Amino acid sequence: MSSVKHKILVLSGKGGVGKSTFSAHLAHGLAEEEGKQIALLDVDICGPSIPKIMGLEGEPVHQSGSGWSPVYVEDNLAVMSVGFLLGSPDDAVIWRGPKKNGMIKQFLRDVDWGEVDYLIVDTPPGTSDEHLSVVQYLSAAHIDGAVIITTPQEVSLQDVRKEINFCRKVKLPIIGVVENMSGFICPKCKNESQIFPPTTGGAEKMCSDFGIPLLGRVPLDPNIGRSCDTGKSFFTEIPDSPATLSYRAIIQKIQDFCSLRH
Repeated sequence: MSSVKHKILVLSGKGGVGKSTFSAHLAHGLAEEEGKQIALLDVDICGPSIPKIMGLEGEPVHQSGSGWSPVYVEDNLAVMSVGFLLGSPDDAVIWRGPKKNGMIKQFLRDVDWGEVDYLIVDTPPGTSDEHLSVVQYLSAAHIDGAVIITTPQEVSLQDVRKEINFCRKVKLPIIGVVENMSGFICPKCKNESQIFPPTTGGAEKMCSDFGIPLLGRVPLDPNIGRSCDTGKSFFTEIPDSPATLSYRAIIQKIQDFCSLRH
């Protein structure tokens, strides 16, 4: 990890809020800058969706003298996931905590990333084994901070508040919160609908209560799901979508935060 400049964790207490989608697009967005080396590590051991989203399903991982070689999407975008070690995408990973922790330790210690500017770690939902392992193993190597993903409705915010308290207890800096699936703009009539109504004020109110930044809101766009299913970058597929513009503004804020940390 000494060859990795910036380390960013993507967290959420809730499942299904778009952590992997955000992690993948954060990696794609950062990799657009020429000369920057980006790495994406999937530590969602039981639900590894990064290989599918990055268009890398079925790719093998090679072992070399310096450790595991990650799988490359582009020359400057490397990916590692337990999904590459399964016989089939449908195989279930039925492991207890210690085995999961051992796998995460191996990913952090034995993958030959080379010189990397940004390592993005996509995590499973919750505040459990995997999160504690990553924070513990990376503590000596300095983590820049966590990006926390939520959707606007209270049932999601309730779990995300727990994640914020987890970060504070383990002394993990919070870069900010992203409100995903924040409204839907109809491509035909351009009217906006709230698919997930922010009944308690949404992420903005929660961020205000906790005194942490709201990095931005990403509206629902069916093309994001389509891009993930086909393993393409949404940015290159639909460059002028409001969601693309929102993503780019959020990525810029994350870069600004990281540059201030070093």
